[in-house]
This record gives sequence, structure tokens and C-alpha cells, in this order.
Amino acid sequence: MAKDILEVTDLKDMLNKTRELYGDKPGYKIKIGKGQYKTYTHNEIRDMINYLGTALISLGLKGKRIGVIGENRYEWELAYLSVVCGVGIVVPMDKSLPANELEEVIERSEVEAIFYSKKYEETIKKIKYSEKNKLKHLISMDIDIHDEGIYSEKELIEKGKEMVDSGNREYINAKINPEEMRIMLFTSGTTSKSKVVALSHKNLVSNVMDYASVVDVDSNDRILSFLPLHHVYECTVGMLVSLYVGAERSFCDGIRHIMENLNEYKITYAAFVPAIYEMMYKNIWKMIQKEDKIEETKKLMQEYKDKSMEEKKKAFKEIHDMYGGCIKLFISGAAALDKEVIETFRNWGINLCQAYGLTETSPIIGIETNEYHRVGSIGRPIPHVQARIDEADDGVGELVVKGPNVMLGYYNNKKATDSVMEDGWFHTGDLARIDEDGYIFICGRRKSVIVLKNGKNIYPEEMEGLVNKIEGVKESFIFGKQQTDDKDNIKIHVKIVFDKDIMKEAYKVESKEDIYRVLAEKIKEVNSVMPKYKAIRGIIVSEEPLIKTTTGKIKRQANLELIEEE
Repeated sequence: MAKDILEVTDLKDMLNKTRELYGDKPGYKIKIGKGQYKTYTHNEIRDMINYLGTALISLGLKGKRIGVIGENRYEWELAYLSVVCGVGIVVPMDKSLPANELEEVIERSEVEAIFYSKKYEETIKKIKYSEKNKLKHLISMDIDIHDEGIYSEKELIEKGKEMVDSGNREYINAKINPEEMRIMLFTSGTTSKSKVVALSHKNLVSNVMDYASVVDVDSNDRILSFLPLHHVYECTVGMLVSLYVGAERSFCDGIRHIMENLNEYKITYAAFVPAIYEMMYKNIWKMIQKEDKIEETKKLMQEYKDKSMEEKKKAFKEIHDMYGGCIKLFISGAAALDKEVIETFRNWGINLCQAYGLTETSPIIGIETNEYHRVGSIGRPIPHVQARIDEADDGVGELVVKGPNVMLGYYNNKKATDSVMEDGWFHTGDLARIDEDGYIFICGRRKSVIVLKNGKNIYPEEMEGLVNKIEGVKESFIFGKQQTDDKDNIKIHVKIVFDKDIMKEAYKVESKEDIYRVLAEKIKEVNSVMPKYKAIRGIIVSEEPLIKTTTGKIKRQANLELIEEE
């Protein structure tokens, strides 16, 4: 059931209307030292956005493109919001890009100013002197005062405050066209090949409103920001939703500090990728094993299987306390999450819901909720999104969607836009099926499906899920290999990334040859539970992680090319 929601037309309208409702509530809780924190109210956040936007216009940046790059922090969010709510077009940039690719993004996006954190200063300074780009203004998130031609974000906020106090209303009164491109997002992939997704205010606010109408999140929540902010998933379900519902937001200190941060900020809601939940899952079982409580826990899980979430929460209080004891909702996105992990978390009284979406859809298409969830699915489409299956074969076909969250198109790339858009319907490139109750089940990427000689389809993601369950396997990559004597005959192979410590602890093996032998035996066990045509016929073992995007998705083509080179 969708809740009543506050109607907003654009992000500026959202900030203004929610200020009235949540102005005095804490909006950011920022760590400034060990055990020391600074809190900013929603009023203060909105004031800082207005001041910074006013200062940016005074630099001659009205209508210009402005980049943002850096770690997740409140200065990043203020920069993004100030640009998009009355200055020009914001270009969030991937903080993991190597210098040459970052330079290409700056050239292609034609940004004239860029906000950046200290880590990128040297690279950005070098790029500024290239004649190939339009970069004029560098704005540091870290320095306190204007220094050698570099502006200080902090100082610009102070400058903007003086201007607003003197009656400058140019930014505050700026009119927003919700239908225009105001956000440029580079898709994953090498920058020369990556497409630029053009999003509008309407795309984002429609997604925020729909998400908030079905998900249990409100102004009493404390949200942890962990996934990269340049990615629309964290930007929408983290930053924008937090501002829309008037919640408090804090920033994670890094992957090793997740548990610590969940505890210290008493987090109630967080969005992570599957790898994080799988890591948590393993840590909990390790703790249970350490306390010699495995049988007791399994028995309790069986006993409480059909009880309410509240009852389960009390029964598994020790597990909840590992996360600060306040978790109300965990969201998982970017890739499929192991069914066993979802079922076990829910059995412990932790609401773990899967969400699904793409950069092109701002991003959420479907999500599970506390009320509506089905293991293995990504839930049902959010309120204003329509979904259907195209060219279904045995119920499985390409997922095609339509709604106000669907992008304007790929910037300056009509051919690419036309290849995915048809009468307002967006072709996701994902294979899926939809059950009789409207739940969507993702089967894999259309491009990554392996078609065998007998016409059978192999969905690598599904098989990787089985291989990843083997103890000692960090991750895996399923691929098809042509046979030298018969080019049409494709055999299934797997590359396994193993954890050396676990292999030693669990199987008492250390050499690569022995690790290979153990894993080959384990693959035989996996083969025994699958139809013959799906059997894995060859394996590669490695300690090197697979090549992935910043949100943890496996880059299939890049991994395939690496295997072919080896």
C-alpha cells in the first residue's frame, strides 16, 4: 500500500516544502574527531545550499556545467544540490577513475568548474592547464580560504551568505524547468565508450516520491551513506530520499568501519550492495560459531520462522546489537543477493529488501517492501512505473519499463537512445520474468546470456550464485568457451577468486595446485545438482579480484578479455 506523499515538482521545490516540515530536525551528523560530532539541521543545510548557489552565480556560472568529485561527505552533497537547484547542470564524476579517464570526462562534459576533495587536487590542477577542456574554476572541499586561484567551498558559502543577507535573491528565486536536462551521468565502462545519461528534476523527484510512498522511511530515521554518491542509486535512495523525508544522515568511514558506524550513529536504514550483506552474514555466523551456539540458533530460527518481525527481533537481540540495535531496514541493490542471505536476515527479524534499477531510470524500477516481498524477486514496480516482458521465451524475456523516472535520453547520442527507447518504453537489457502477482524476477543480462549448441540459455549470474556459496570462494565468473574442434560447441567454464586464509583454515591447503584440486571437487558437487547441459567443464583459480564497476557489478567483457590474454 502506497502512503500519502508530499507532492513536489522539482528538487528546489522539494527542499523548500520539506524545510517547512523538518527545518529544525537534524539533517547531518558529521564526525569531526574521535567521539566528536557536529550536527546540521535541515534549515542549515538548505541555507548552505542557497548561499553556495548564490556565490556560484556570482562567479559567472549561471547555466554552466559543473563537476563534483570526491568521497561521500556533506560538502559533496551541498555542491551537487546547489548546482542543480538554480545554477546549471551538475556532472557527478566517478571517484575511482584514473587520471586520463577523468580528463576525458571533463573534456566530454564541458564542465567550466569542478568541486573536488584533497585527494584529487594534483590531478585536477594538471587537467586545468590542458587546452582541450573548458575548465576555469577549481573549488576545493577542503581548504578554508581562496588559495592560488583555487576557491574554498567553505568560503564561497560565507560569501553567498553575505550576498543573500544584502538582498541578493537571484539564486533563491531561480525558476526550475523540471523537464530539462540538469544532471549528466556517465555510465560504467571506459569513458570513450561510456554513454552520458541525461536526467531531469522530474526524473529524480518522481522516483523519490514513489520510493518514499512504499518504503518504510521517515523523519525519525538515521541513514548511513556508504555507496558512491556519483552513482544515482546512492544519490536517490540515500541523499535525496533523506532530504525528502527529513531524516538524519551520516557518512561511513570506509568498508572496514561499517559495523562500527552502524553502532555509533545508531543507524536505522542503509543501502548496500550484496557483497556487504554477504560479509555481514558470514561475520554473524562466525560469532555464533565462536560462542558454540550454531545448533541453538538454528533451532530458534525454526521456532520463530512464522513469528512477527518484532518477536524475531527480541529473540535475536544479540545479532541486532552487532548493528547498533536500531536497524529497521536494509536495502540491497546493484546485483542479485543470495536467497539464503535474504531468508536468514529476515528470519533474524532484520528487514532486508531487494531493489532494482538502472542509471537510465533514476534508478528505482522495483523494490521489495516489509509488506510485499518474495524471496528471489526484486519486488513489484514502484507506483508510477509500468513493466512488461518483451519477446518472452518460456516466460523469460527482456524487461521493458515506462514511467516519469525514465531518462530524457543519452546526451548527444540519438543512435544509442533509439536503440533502447521505443514509444516511451525503455529496454533495460535485463532478462526477467514477472509472476502472476506482479513480482519481478531478474534472470541476468541479455548480453551476458550464453547460448549453447542445443539452444539452451545459460544465465551466468544464476550459476555464479551457486559457485559463490562454496566455502573459500570470494567471487566467481561464469563464461562460455568455444571448443577448438567445433566452434559452435560452447562449454561452460568458471573463474574462481579464492580466499587464501579460508582455504587454509577450511581445507588445510595452501599451494595453488591443492587449492585448484579442492575447488575442482567442489565444482563437481555443484554440477551434481544441475542439469547436464549446465555443467561446468573447466575452472581457473585466482587470488586477483574480478574487474568490477564502482557499484560492484562484474564487467563481463573486461574479465573475458583478461582471461583470453592469460
